[in-house]
Amino acid sequence: MQKYVNYDRTEERTGVQEIRDYMPEFDVQCDFVMVYGFQDLENRIKHFKEHGYVVHLMTGVSWGQYQDYLYGKFDGVDHHDEGQVNHDGNEINHGKDVPYMVPSVSFAYYLAQNLKKAVDAGVEAIHLEEPEFWVNAGYSEAFKREWQIYYKEPWQRPDSSAEAQYRASKLKRYLYTRTLDRLCSELKEYAMNKYGRLLRFYVPTHSLVNYSQWKIVSPESALVDLPTIDGYIAQIWTGTSRTANCYRGVVKERTLETALCEYGIMQELVRGTGRKMWYLHDPVEDDPRHTWKDYRYNYYRTVIASLFQPEIGTFEVAPWPSRVMLGSHKSEDGTTDEFIPPEYKTNLLTVMHTLRDMQDQPAEWISKTCEVGVILADSAMYQRVYPEGDPAREESQTVLWSPFYGISLPLIKQGLFVRPVQLDNVRRYAGYLDGYRTLVLSYEFMKPDSPDLHNAISQWVNEGGSLMVVGDGSDSFHSIRAWWNQSGADYNNPTEHLYECLGLGRTPTDGVYAVGKGQVCVHGVHPGAIAKEPEKCDAYFAAFTALMEAAGQQFTPGNDLVLRRGPYVVSAVLDEARCEFGRTIKGVYVDMFSDTLEVVQNPMVAPGEVALWYDVSAAEVGEIIAASGRVDGYVESDDGISFTLTGPSAMTAMIRVAIPAGATPALKVTVKGESVAATIDAESQGNTALIKFASTPDGATVTVTW
Repeated sequence: MQKYVNYDRTEERTGVQEIRDYMPEFDVQCDFVMVYGFQDLENRIKHFKEHGYVVHLMTGVSWGQYQDYLYGKFDGVDHHDEGQVNHDGNEINHGKDVPYMVPSVSFAYYLAQNLKKAVDAGVEAIHLEEPEFWVNAGYSEAFKREWQIYYKEPWQRPDSSAEAQYRASKLKRYLYTRTLDRLCSELKEYAMNKYGRLLRFYVPTHSLVNYSQWKIVSPESALVDLPTIDGYIAQIWTGTSRTANCYRGVVKERTLETALCEYGIMQELVRGTGRKMWYLHDPVEDDPRHTWKDYRYNYYRTVIASLFQPEIGTFEVAPWPSRVMLGSHKSEDGTTDEFIPPEYKTNLLTVMHTLRDMQDQPAEWISKTCEVGVILADSAMYQRVYPEGDPAREESQTVLWSPFYGISLPLIKQGLFVRPVQLDNVRRYAGYLDGYRTLVLSYEFMKPDSPDLHNAISQWVNEGGSLMVVGDGSDSFHSIRAWWNQSGADYNNPTEHLYECLGLGRTPTDGVYAVGKGQVCVHGVHPGAIAKEPEKCDAYFAAFTALMEAAGQQFTPGNDLVLRRGPYVVSAVLDEARCEFGRTIKGVYVDMFSDTLEVVQNPMVAPGEVALWYDVSAAEVGEIIAASGRVDGYVESDDGISFTLTGPSAMTAMIRVAIPAGATPALKVTVKGESVAATIDAESQGNTALIKFASTPDGATVTVTW
């Protein structure tokens, strides 16, 4: 089977979400489309199906065009008291008359009635996106009622204490978990009873990293416990990953590094479950103030970060392809608005169709990296706002979230592959930590839900794991009422209990300790200080290195990450590292991010840059190495190939195909029966040809003979 060839759309390898009706200008020829919202639903479903798409529905579960519910047209009751309200009494809105909702039982019933219309219209799956409750909310009458029902006590202002804040956030997570469970269960039963078909449900959600950073509470890993959910979309894109963070005292955007953490934690929602995950990319973003050059720069970094997670090979290739193909954004000089540059459009489509080929490709690290897990829990979302008078309050008013990045970025910047590990899953799955040799943990920005988590961690260490524990016990959320200080327990913080389980006493001094067959490194520094102070960053990395040495793990600090996925080489060279040299990749490759799909020999990636290469030596004669459209009807013969290429209108299609050595004199290319010139590339010793022609959503028959 040749690359790109004859993938059935029912495999749903790639998809988009779109609020507009079908138009050929943004027909990117992916597998499925999520029609967004309920307006003109039947016509949009019909038109996309007519053009070959598998059709899903997407709608917001925490906000949307739900004015008929707000103003009582739906049930005769005004529901404005169910909007999320902040501490100043102001409603938190996503737009005019579009508040973020407190997910009441009544609101869930309203959503269910709308969703039944989508089931009746024939959608094959439903996506309930962005179950979001803002950390600074919790002051509406609806939330006060939910507090009394859940806690069986009078409501407390979330900003009155660390404990009230923590409990409010825990309730917010529960409310959206409850709503999703109700909706998925009811609608699945409805579809089965009425139509005898199994309806699928997915939750498009930001990552735990982003929600914690942006100060939003969402169900996150609690979704794993809902059997009616079939999977997720990891809503990670330039807009989330460019959020600034602090490293060695410098605050700036670090899109690649942030995206690595975001995609990594989302993979933990499906690991070992058999559920589906699509990784999202966005060629632009919600903020229209950036230039096309900026969008492209950051888009490539999110693509590369996602491809470093080889367990996932399915993608949402764009939210709102109409916004990309038809929208105008800033020119390079920022003075005027202009449509997408033609060369970016063609390359963008090439990348989108390359992503369809990523599923089930064998993966192997080329760079000499080690995988390190940084433990993260849902409770990180609960303590993002500190009360008045707390030393951490000032930074908690920002989105820097320095404690998490303080223990993550110093490792990433030295060439270690860091993946956040979902602490909550340790209780869900036996042997959940078995795939890791090294873990880093701090309770200064999150808390463990149960003491039995520490038994599992202790067992993992005793069986040979290496654990680094970071923190000075100064976090004010240690004082909340919780298992470590209730029912006879008298620990000052949960870290003391962990140390005791490890046999180190409650307050061991800094250093590396042998524990069973494993090792524990105690590093008594607040992780936020590691982010802000270079000398503390250096001391942290030195302590981590000592742990690696004690464990006998071979590691040389570097600045590159290079992963092979089948014939593809995914590469990034990090800036701000101790070594500031580029990385040369030996061989002959097609540059998948090049406007001309350039063939290069021994390419070099500079610090701060990323690249996606296709290894020409892996291509068989007749293989379509890269294409900016959908390939169907591929037929191979002794003297050539033929196929149909389909893509959006109003753009140039581009294909690079592998041809026999020495085929140049006899090479002939026709598109729709008309002769088309092909460019033979010298760098590949004449073994590839580049073909260009006008893209069409009706499909162009291409014949290549030699």
